[in-house]
Amino acid sequence: MNEALPDVPEVRVVGLPQLTSGFDLVDRLDLPMHLKVHGPLEPMGGEQLAQLAERINLKGRGGAGFPFHKKLRSVAEAAIKRGVRPVVVVNGSEDEPACRKDTVLINRAPHLILDGALLCAEALGARTLVVGVTRESTQRSMEAALAERGLNNGRRSALRARVQRNPVRMVTGAAASLIRSIDGGPAIPPGRKVSASQNGVGGAPTLLSNAETFAQLAIAARIGPERYGNTGLYDEPGTVMLTVSGAVARPMVIEVPTGVPLRYVLQLAGAPPVPQGVLTGGYHGKWIDAATVNEAIVSRNSLDAVGGALGAGAILPITQDTCPLGESLRVAQWLAEESAGQCGPCYLGLPAAARGLEDILNGGGPAALEALKQVAKNVKRRGACSHPDGSAMFIESTIKAFTDDLAAHVLGNGCGRPVEGVLPLFEGGRAPTGIPGGGEAEENGPSRQKIYVDWTLCRGHGLCADILPEVFQLGADGFPTVAQAQVPRYAEAKALRAVRRCPALALRLEESGAPGAPSRNLPVLSQGRGRRALGR
Repeated sequence: MNEALPDVPEVRVVGLPQLTSGFDLVDRLDLPMHLKVHGPLEPMGGEQLAQLAERINLKGRGGAGFPFHKKLRSVAEAAIKRGVRPVVVVNGSEDEPACRKDTVLINRAPHLILDGALLCAEALGARTLVVGVTRESTQRSMEAALAERGLNNGRRSALRARVQRNPVRMVTGAAASLIRSIDGGPAIPPGRKVSASQNGVGGAPTLLSNAETFAQLAIAARIGPERYGNTGLYDEPGTVMLTVSGAVARPMVIEVPTGVPLRYVLQLAGAPPVPQGVLTGGYHGKWIDAATVNEAIVSRNSLDAVGGALGAGAILPITQDTCPLGESLRVAQWLAEESAGQCGPCYLGLPAAARGLEDILNGGGPAALEALKQVAKNVKRRGACSHPDGSAMFIESTIKAFTDDLAAHVLGNGCGRPVEGVLPLFEGGRAPTGIPGGGEAEENGPSRQKIYVDWTLCRGHGLCADILPEVFQLGADGFPTVAQAQVPRYAEAKALRAVRRCPALALRLEESGAPGAPSRNLPVLSQGRGRRALGR
């Protein structure tokens, strides 16, 4: 079985280092060493900074790839229009088992990230800076970096800066989850899609981007767009940080210029000469086959063109000796377990997709394949965050990339190869903490209730989605997209309110007791009885 990656694996560089400058000298660049390696950094005006980001075609390195200059200008315009101070947030949450590049940067070069964030804060006139992390090592390193710069969260500070530590969980890395946690809520998406640039932390326009993105901006601000453009491709200049794991002899984080052949990166990590497939972009990414690997180069456009994805920079080859569908099933099951339990496409759809893939492996035949395709289709673009979309994309890519193995399982007796567990997952299936299902606080414990929609009564008023967005999303027809769902512990009061206020009386709650115990219905009750039924 593949062991979990350490927080800071081996780090390599192809060509001249930029983000990893100084890594050959010390394990961690404190502020004096950082300044010796990179030199001082002059402040820049907002439009000057936006033009720099546009000239180097800087896009978010967290997975979505949104142009940074557009985000910067959007925040500035919103702040000016509303007459409020914006907020700057560094997203250093890296909660995917196959990703470590941001963790490496925070642990070893935290001041490079802060350089970019502070440039933006000064240019925008921000008075609040928050760095979101999920690991103890990244929290320690970033808190030390803030202290080295004399930054703190004191009320009299010109810039209030702090670290926000969240649980290690796939959904906590979403921008909306991080913002919600900074505002004091649980580290899960809010149930409706909002623009951080317009309405982020505390309702203020918020510039939120990935840790590597800010570090890249700091490099470009020092050396200028011309020098920055001398590295890598013309249309995607600079370097990228990749995490290479899976079936490799040496799992590593590697900084490479864009344009480097993907097969060369795999060779450096000791991947098989002819891998059966390579997962690009991580567990919200896409598979490419062995023939395609030889065509691909490290760039967002190139990987997109061959059916892959740069995503968050995770690259995972597998050997010819393992069952690719079985390896993908392990990931699909993990993705299903990472649900925040807020919406049907995630809470119900992802487990159904994992079961569908398992049915195929167990000889379910063509009917199982068609059912899986339908589930994946139904999940997309209907969730409260991007987790269902990314997970569905991974499953669809698995079906598309391994057609021979798929045929062997669907039409025959299987491929005959074992599942070796070469794709890294967190060890021991450890329970997340601090969000529903985590088991730390009472309000964040396992869900005790389910809410049901009676379709014979529902008239599509949509009030349930307004009151309980953690559970209900409305489809194009204006009706809820789920018939039943678990209610997160923290949302139980809102669930009861939704039941009471439904004009068609189409909702009901059921409270589950111990295993084997009968369920207890919680219908529309008077205020006093309702509180007793919920244990309030």
